Amino acid sequence: MRICLITAAPDHPLLAAATDILTPRHQVTSIDPGEGAAAGRPAADLAGPEALADVYLLKARTPRALALAASLEERGAPVLNSAAATALCQDRTEMAALALRAGLPFAATRTVATLTRLAAERPAVPLVIKSRHSRRHDLVARADDTARIRELATVWPDEPVVVQEFTPNSGWDHKLWAVEGRLFAALRRSELTPEGRGPTLPLPVRDLPPGWADLVRRVGEVFALDVYGVDLIDAGDGAPLIVDINAFPGIRGQAGAPEALAELAVRVAAGKRGPRALVAFNPPGVPSGSR
Repeated sequence: MRICLITAAPDHPLLAAATDILTPRHQVTSIDPGEGAAAGRPAADLAGPEALADVYLLKARTPRALALAASLEERGAPVLNSAAATALCQDRTEMAALALRAGLPFAATRTVATLTRLAAERPAVPLVIKSRHSRRHDLVARADDTARIRELATVWPDEPVVVQEFTPNSGWDHKLWAVEGRLFAALRRSELTPEGRGPTLPLPVRDLPPGWADLVRRVGEVFALDVYGVDLIDAGDGAPLIVDINAFPGIRGQAGAPEALAELAVRVAAGKRGPRALVAFNPPGVPSGSR
């Protein structure tokens, strides 16, 4: 089988470990979706005229990576996760809307055109403020007073944001990851605490509150994701609240994750199952053929 990674970092620990597992019997290649961007080379050209790989693993989430993945899907190649599902997880407005429509316990979310406009509203606090469009080094902050909102607006004046009421919690995020239904978990001190993001601590899946594992698997069904992460907080008495969903996260340091990813790639490459189909939402700019 030929398995291709769509990433600028094929040496990422999860991908490198999965590649080591696969290479004795399969060919693993990679495409850097940023290659040729400076010269204006279309992302779709990166796949080349040669035969398609048996499966593509979409680790990158940039617009060029999504365009490349969509073009591969149009040519009939299976991509994990799909371009449409990955794009959906990059738009926090659409993410929240789909989760809430599906009855998932997602934080109530409203969208504001710019952070400057939010500061002018003088909203009730405390609030959690995030960039609408998820990306590296985006805005994720807690504002306990209007002065903090004005401070953020001086740095991010034109940033489209989503706003959520702050839910009191222990200050620890439950980081859950799934690879085709196989779960991994850890605890990490939230970046919204006064101390900032802290260490990641091991958390056996069996120690999760009742129903949390089933909830994470339900997220995969709703969002048509096979490899994904869900950030949960305990909103009181073990009641889960979803605060973020990520397509193809790093899943660093989780024993068994590379093996699960390698096994999934081989099953899809062999045609024993296909990627999940996203039918609830088609993100702007991603062709409907990429569903």
